[in-house]
Amino acid sequence: MQQNELDILRHSASHIMAQAIKELYPSVKFAIGPSIENGFYYDIDMEEKLTVEDFPKIEEKMKEIIKRNLPIVREELSTTEAKKLFANEPYKIEIISDLEKNGVDTVSIYRQGEFFDLCRGPHIKYTSNLKHNAFKLMSVAGAYWRGDSKNKMLQRIYGTAWNNKEELESYITMLSEAEKRDHRKIGVAMDLFHFEPDYAPGAVFWHPKGWKMFQTLISYMRKKQADNGYIEVSTPTIMNRCLWETSGHWDKYKHNMYTATVQDEDTEFAVKPMNCPGGVLIYKQGIKSYRDLPIRMAEFGKVNRYEASGALHGILRVREFTQDDAHIFCTTEQMEEECVKVIKLIMNIYKDFGFDTVRIKLSTRPEKRIGSDEVWDMLEKALANALEHNGYEYTIFEGEGAFYGPKLEFVLRDAIGRDWQCGTLQVDMNLTERFDLSYIGKDGEKHRPVMLHRALFGSLERFTGILIENFAGRLPLWLSPIQVAIATVNEGVVDYAEEVNKLLTDNGITTILDTSNEKISYKVRAHSTTKVPVIAVIGNKEKDNRTITLRRLGSEESQTIALNDFIESIKSEIKKVVD
Repeated sequence: MQQNELDILRHSASHIMAQAIKELYPSVKFAIGPSIENGFYYDIDMEEKLTVEDFPKIEEKMKEIIKRNLPIVREELSTTEAKKLFANEPYKIEIISDLEKNGVDTVSIYRQGEFFDLCRGPHIKYTSNLKHNAFKLMSVAGAYWRGDSKNKMLQRIYGTAWNNKEELESYITMLSEAEKRDHRKIGVAMDLFHFEPDYAPGAVFWHPKGWKMFQTLISYMRKKQADNGYIEVSTPTIMNRCLWETSGHWDKYKHNMYTATVQDEDTEFAVKPMNCPGGVLIYKQGIKSYRDLPIRMAEFGKVNRYEASGALHGILRVREFTQDDAHIFCTTEQMEEECVKVIKLIMNIYKDFGFDTVRIKLSTRPEKRIGSDEVWDMLEKALANALEHNGYEYTIFEGEGAFYGPKLEFVLRDAIGRDWQCGTLQVDMNLTERFDLSYIGKDGEKHRPVMLHRALFGSLERFTGILIENFAGRLPLWLSPIQVAIATVNEGVVDYAEEVNKLLTDNGITTILDTSNEKISYKVRAHSTTKVPVIAVIGNKEKDNRTITLRRLGSEESQTIALNDFIESIKSEIKKVVD
């Protein structure tokens, strides 16, 4: 992946933090310290248990190191020399030994003063290039060495670094706002879902309102796909190991797969981590002609992938999730046009949800891959052409493609400036080769189709969480699980409230009818807390005049409107997106 200047700054900040920790705690042992999105971390091994109370002392030492204006210098060493240099650093020795096993005989280190670290770089030139008021240590957590629970638990110190003080303050403000929007808290308040980590870690228990929202998203996408020529299929959740060996997932992805054996069969099965091999098997049923292509095959498939327990995060990072997958089988001549259609579809869909800022990343061939360079050249060019010929800007991320093909990633920017990677488009001729897919061309001969892998929401669970946080729970009317709360002022208007409720539900509007004895101020407050977008208040005047008094979520103002006009306006607002 190409590193930008901020990545380099953050990676250098992790080294400056490590030097500060080393000067304060000389017996510390270091593992790895990369830059990450919005910051950096370093995994360390030491007897003292660090807490956030220790951060000011470490930060002050970092500022001292910055003021020293130390040059950060790269050196090349043989692996033998590096092992001698890092004789007291067991984690560095292990990394070097692994590099030697892969045929590497030279490594690089970076020095800043008396501190040195094993690193590929690059880095800033001087420690003073990191501004003393543009970084902050954020948190400490446990992390197993190399993510393996069989290894020792290390301390992971997280920090953030920016170009200047203003950017840092803006980020801290964003984090404060993000805390208010935490989908886990809002999900509880809205009664959408919960988790049972003792029984099903990383899997969602959807409550009725959450499931209603989830199904609304599926219905929306189902209609969009049907309008764009997709057919829908469903494939098994558990399939024989040999299928995943053929696809290549067994070699490349086994550590993230759930497997099981059947007692009366000497066969190993896997719970699918991807939907693509199932789609391939459907394509193989019957002979295909060039006249049949393109075939756009969609599936709302539930998949399971192992994620370390420490990586799980509400519905944003789970082990079991649903993908709005589609696999498009087409000729090489149709490939670029199909890519264009997918890109336009995904951009239009994101606009429906209010995401106007979308960045596109083109991820190219990784080091470990299947297929020839000639095929990769053709596939990467098709994606680049689809973007360039239609005026889409994009960034190249070298080596970040899937093992079977290059891909586009679509990154959304939410209401408070956070970026979320959601949709993907991958082009692939390797799985079609491995499964020997073909179609009969105009010449009467067999030809190999191209396979496009496409997900627009990506994970529906994750996209749901993104929407909750983007809207702070104040979902668009069409997406809200309860669209209108009908609240009565007194018992004498219950009959009219029930009539209003029936008219709304008969028109496809989801409601909750609140005829409790609570005061109307309490009812309004309660339904606002559960994020119902429209509250219809009914008192004696409303009953006598066949009106309702309307209050929108987040507004202190109310409006009295004729009942029929209210129903038509609500229907029209929903129809704008749904249809």
